Amino acid sequence: MSDLNDYKTAFLEELQRENVSPHTLRNYGVDLDQVIAYFTPPGQPTIQPADLNVLALREWLGDLFTRKLENATMRRKLAALRSFFKFMMRQGVLTTNYSRLIKTPKAPKKLPRVPTQEQTNLLVDGVAEDKFNRPHPKRDLAIFELLYGCGLRVSELVGLNLEDIDRKECWLRVRGKGKKERQVPYASKAAIALEAWLAERTAAPEQPAVFTNHRGGRLSDRGARGIVNFYARYLSGDSSIHPHTLRHAFATHLLADGADLRSIQELLGHSSLSTTQKYTQVALTELMAVYDKSHPKAH
Repeated sequence: MSDLNDYKTAFLEELQRENVSPHTLRNYGVDLDQVIAYFTPPGQPTIQPADLNVLALREWLGDLFTRKLENATMRRKLAALRSFFKFMMRQGVLTTNYSRLIKTPKAPKKLPRVPTQEQTNLLVDGVAEDKFNRPHPKRDLAIFELLYGCGLRVSELVGLNLEDIDRKECWLRVRGKGKKERQVPYASKAAIALEAWLAERTAAPEQPAVFTNHRGGRLSDRGARGIVNFYARYLSGDSSIHPHTLRHAFATHLLADGADLRSIQELLGHSSLSTTQKYTQVALTELMAVYDKSHPKAH
């Protein structure tokens, strides 16, 4: 290997061997291609890893600011670059990880948009009515029941295998970020929907996936997103609802009904409690909205 493109290819291959989600792999590839393109003038050879010093990286980050990218996007690009630098350090290509010396843009303080309990239940109940002549309505309902009923990430949902389900005790073994596993219970509605789907599930030989596509292979995260988006548009008239919206709703509604943060943290698979605490802000915002709307002294 001689230039950044070669090392980038090796880095992405390593991530693929580590079973990083296709979504993350795709984003890292795009972000690193953009970094390499920025440092490669037209007609010039690709920059060498050793040339990526602090000044060069600050110049690159300054260009992102100039182009008015959102802080969340810049944070993601910098995270991809830092992971790439760690890989090159392990390979002995670099002796100093200059990416660690670059200040991370502040995280945006946007609260996740969360539908109310009534809106979410209307959506899930609408899926159960099976009014769109979909090819696998029982599968679609099971997807919604597990996303909302268990707070799964879409990658965790499509990554479920048959052996991960304890159908007697109603527990799921979920593989989350960083290969971390956790146990998540599922309730009666999810159990009924899951059993109905498993009774008619078709799959290719030796395919262990719980959720399969029309070819009998594992349903992709893109496929699951498309299913959620379809129902959200036609039942709620809201194309902004996606699988993670249901995860946000799961956490926010649990908190509103009295669940403690530590329990929600465990169920979501958050490594840090501070990540879970954002849902307290969402719950308080909703509470103030109810107060403003209902209390006679609010106006």
